[in-house]
Amino acid sequence: MSAEAADPGAPLRRRSRPRIDLRRLGRVALRGPVSRDRLPDAISHVAEAHRAHHPDADLTILRRAYVLAESSHRGQMRKSGEPYITHPLAVTLILAELGAETTTLTASLLHDTVEDTEVTLDQVKEQFGDEVCYLVDGVTKLEKVDYGAAAEPETFRKMLVATGNDVRVMSIKLADRLHNMRTLGVMRPEKQARIAKVTRDVLIPLAERLGVQALKTELEDLVFAILHPEEYEETRALIAAATGPDDPLETIADNVTHTLRDAGISAEVLIRPRHFVSVHRVRRKRGELRGTDFGRLLVLVGEDADCYAVLGELHTCFTPVISEFKDFIAAPKFNLYQSLHTAVVGPEGAVAEVLIRTHRMHKVAEAGVVALGNPYAQDPAAAPQTEPSDERADPTRPGWLSRLLDWQESATDPDTFWTTLRDDLAQDREITVFRTDGGTLGLPAGASCVDAAYAQYGDLAHTAIGARVNGRLATLSTVLGDGDTVQPLLAQDTASGPSPDWLDHARTPAARIAITGWFSDHPDEAKPDPETADATGPGTRGEPAAATEREAPARSRSGPRPTGVVVDDPNAQVRLAGCCTPVPPDELTGFVVRGGAVTVHRRECPAVAAMQEIGRAPVAARWADGEGGESDAGCRVTLVAESFGRPRLLADLTEAIATADAAIVSATVEPPSEQRVRHTYTLRLPDAAGLPGLMRAMRDVAGVYDVSRAQHPAPTG
Repeated sequence: MSAEAADPGAPLRRRSRPRIDLRRLGRVALRGPVSRDRLPDAISHVAEAHRAHHPDADLTILRRAYVLAESSHRGQMRKSGEPYITHPLAVTLILAELGAETTTLTASLLHDTVEDTEVTLDQVKEQFGDEVCYLVDGVTKLEKVDYGAAAEPETFRKMLVATGNDVRVMSIKLADRLHNMRTLGVMRPEKQARIAKVTRDVLIPLAERLGVQALKTELEDLVFAILHPEEYEETRALIAAATGPDDPLETIADNVTHTLRDAGISAEVLIRPRHFVSVHRVRRKRGELRGTDFGRLLVLVGEDADCYAVLGELHTCFTPVISEFKDFIAAPKFNLYQSLHTAVVGPEGAVAEVLIRTHRMHKVAEAGVVALGNPYAQDPAAAPQTEPSDERADPTRPGWLSRLLDWQESATDPDTFWTTLRDDLAQDREITVFRTDGGTLGLPAGASCVDAAYAQYGDLAHTAIGARVNGRLATLSTVLGDGDTVQPLLAQDTASGPSPDWLDHARTPAARIAITGWFSDHPDEAKPDPETADATGPGTRGEPAAATEREAPARSRSGPRPTGVVVDDPNAQVRLAGCCTPVPPDELTGFVVRGGAVTVHRRECPAVAAMQEIGRAPVAARWADGEGGESDAGCRVTLVAESFGRPRLLADLTEAIATADAAIVSATVEPPSEQRVRHTYTLRLPDAAGLPGLMRAMRDVAGVYDVSRAQHPAPTG
């Protein structure tokens, strides 16, 4: 399976085998059973792909699974007109090319038999064993006749729970969705869009978290083509125009190859084309594409130490772009991904991004958990278990999956589960924090001490009064960094409950569901307005409250400044929220706060969801025609700069800000963590139109690898 530029409108190109004709396989499938001493012709391609990864695999069980699948689906046709058996064959081939082991392929061939034919789970279990039966059951949809509109979310809940015991369940589901997306053109446009949106919001993030990049990238391109056809065609035209004999990456690749050969390093240097969505993202980030932006160099070596040897040679013989360096070998991503990322300047100033990894790392980067084989295979040297257990310990279960399994038990309502699942999967980074007892907690990036308290103590966290972070007292609103040590502090009074303000700082579904549930069970409890809570604290908690906005700069003795925002009530006092500092052309949502004023947020601001969860009605808001933020004094915005620590970094950043004619209202610099530093600046610009240029100027500072808009209240220094 190639993770390179996948064109949803054209056949995939494979070096090892020509594209498989599924219609021909369908005709072969309809010819009936074959002799017992050989595999059916229809799955010979699956067998070939499987043996490429597992030369000693026993294919007998695959033959039996195919015979059952073909006979049970016989007479069924897909909407495309192909025999239905072509679908499980295609799904199984996808998994075989990724390196899935025999049990997964067997279940893949049978994955629709229980759902769409007369075959029962008992029959599958009797003929193929418990493991295959578990996988088939895990991907079998729930009936709409029994669940109605809740069938889809409850099916995904069932799959997640099954994935918690066996990650191979989700592998089969992802391959199933990929083949369905490849053949989605026969559906009505509205159904294509609905399926594409669910794929975008749920399946693609799950593929990312399981590390199956080969599936994720093609799914992204297929969704892109359906939901954004015009931008897709523009990107396709750009890639086609860039394809030619004068590829600047070819020259740099040749130079890298000679450099490594002269250094005595055995390495394979490849050009890895970007897929459509990747090219589109680079174009949005940089505006104008360079010739080297359509691909990256991939250097494959034998051992981990060789990766660093290659890096040293590249940084010695070429000019490195230090801000592009990332070490995912020493600190792997939460989805098993390992690689060194860097960028070097080639001839005539061309900049090429370079990925350096071992062949094993590359296999895992492409196939993720699928490349791990059977994680439940018993070690022959291990002592047999004396007592059978219904629940297996999954060595591949990552922290994010454990969190999903924990909070889904509390989300009894299908709508709550579905919404919360999408929100949780939208968190694309994960951090690890340490408990004082030596344990660890896996949390999404941006998580606070509130999240850590609920992750560690469950409902007992309702009594939290503060925390110690790295040995120092901290408020519950404190945002945690990767590697922090956190100790939530609980009150002796077990009858006390949470503060409504905590919803502003909770990033994990478990914490939000628990807090919201407590207030549902205690409707008579006072609920301070989260927008105007007393800055001294939420009453019973005795901790400084991190309000959802910092309004002091927006209030003056001469009255409120004009904001350039129009709301439904022309007489209402309007102010811009300091938690997300909206500027044109951000989409807006407002809320009425105490005193009748309307506070306006960016639509994606976390405070918006917090307001709606406590029943606050949104107020329609938009930018006035021709206006641009705070018209008499420019616009105010909070930016977060992520960087590697180095001397003069702060001076260089402030110089870049000053050069962009921005005034610094406040600034904070968090203590370095693993040589990484986070700077938070609240700035005032003469005009919102200057914001993209300012962010580009900050990103261009050596050592800065990301600049983004703040999504939560920033300290005011």
